[in-house]
Amino acid sequence: MTLRHETAAHVVSALRSLVSAEARAEAPAAAMEARDLEQAVWVRLLERLGGDGLPPDAARWVKSAVRAEARRARRTAARELPYGHDPSDPAGSPERAALRSERRRVIRAAVARTPGNCPRLLTAMLSPDDPTYREIAGELGISQGSLGPMRSRCLGCLRRMLTAEVAAPELGGKER
Repeated sequence: MTLRHETAAHVVSALRSLVSAEARAEAPAAAMEARDLEQAVWVRLLERLGGDGLPPDAARWVKSAVRAEARRARRTAARELPYGHDPSDPAGSPERAALRSERRRVIRAAVARTPGNCPRLLTAMLSPDDPTYREIAGELGISQGSLGPMRSRCLGCLRRMLTAEVAAPELGGKER
């Protein structure tokens, strides 16, 4: 065994509990596993032992190294994107696109079951052309002033229908 190897082994055994405790304390804020943070600090320490040698105040160095590695991990996580994520794709993943499509289908089916002029009004409001109130009122043959109260009644009816169909789970995961 060389002197450098013995020094490194001595430093590792002397600082193991401190590195572990500091990593456990900083890991949750860095959104990473404590073991990963600990490993990054050991790599930094071994790099330092290979170059500058042992820091004069090893305990202070360990604390600052753990914090520096945690900051680096937070910065990296803020810039990372999930695998397969294409920011130019507005639909996102195929699963998200399927869920959006299903949600639109359920809403359109509920709109069709609403009473009176509600299906025509809500269909016009859901139009991708984004018509104005004036255009919707002209299409339905009603005054623009009565469009707001009618819209409110139709949305209330739609809300009650959808709430009855898809009951929101209670706290604790219990169904109503």
